[in-house]
Amino acid sequence: MFRGLKSAKAMVKEGKQTVTASTKEDIDTELSAYLAELGSRVRAARARRGMARRILARDSGVSERYLAQLEGGTGNPSITVLRQIATAVDYPLAELITGEGSIPLTMADGSRAELAALIAQLPEPMIPALKDELTQRLSQLSREGKGRRIALIGLRGAGKSTLGKSLAERLSVPFIELNRLVEQEYGGSVGEILALSGQAAFRRIERRCLERAVVDNAAAVIATGGGIVSEPETYGMLLKRCHTVWLRAEPRDYMSRVIAQGDLRPMARNEEAMDDLKAILDARDPDYRRADAILETSGSSEKESTDALAKLAGQFIGKPA
Repeated sequence: MFRGLKSAKAMVKEGKQTVTASTKEDIDTELSAYLAELGSRVRAARARRGMARRILARDSGVSERYLAQLEGGTGNPSITVLRQIATAVDYPLAELITGEGSIPLTMADGSRAELAALIAQLPEPMIPALKDELTQRLSQLSREGKGRRIALIGLRGAGKSTLGKSLAERLSVPFIELNRLVEQEYGGSVGEILALSGQAAFRRIERRCLERAVVDNAAAVIATGGGIVSEPETYGMLLKRCHTVWLRAEPRDYMSRVIAQGDLRPMARNEEAMDDLKAILDARDPDYRRADAILETSGSSEKESTDALAKLAGQFIGKPA
């Protein structure tokens, strides 16, 4: 009897150990999956801001080696470390941790829902006429709100300054480099702003300068910074108030053009620089695609690209260029 009781106790103990081991394995698997997702979010946030890992390390105070581990999914950061990173990339800490954004329902959202419900009740034959009416009104509002302003977006090396100046000359309108306005207001270079005041300060000044440029110029060609698309409010205003063109090129062309401008820094860590460049392109691609038009510049001469851009501008502002 006692022998049977002892055997039963051993079986229960062994069962508990099995359950405990299984539970621990499940927890470890879930933790590994979460850390991998967290690392991807950190890398994506850095890429959207166009920050090299060494720059994020400098601005956040987190070592570059640890950032590499974190982005690779093997780091297990504290809240303090994540807060430092979130601040450096100007990204909501809660979103970085959970991967979920919180978007409140606004009055406009409610009105859109009501409109959608009304449209759903319309007889099918009436839909085409309503669609045409809405399309015409939206097109008119867009033309009036955007005026004769053409904004060029894209990464550094896309040709925004070169093509922008040429286009402005053809249209006889001012050429505005948004980053130069930012530097004038701050009293220092973009690099100094980022180093001394951080991304958040730079984005605030950038928005103010864009607002001023739009208000002061009914017609202009505006060359924007490559990361303007990572700031939703500023980019939203740009899309609403300007006809936007994404100047797109192959990664190797971005790199070679930057080097041709005299910046040899990409060559110092060429493989990592190219990886970062591709990550930035992947992260910003959905935002860049929101532009009114896309112009491929790889494989084209400066004149060919300018001619193509002028043709697009003519379509937007109703004037042959």
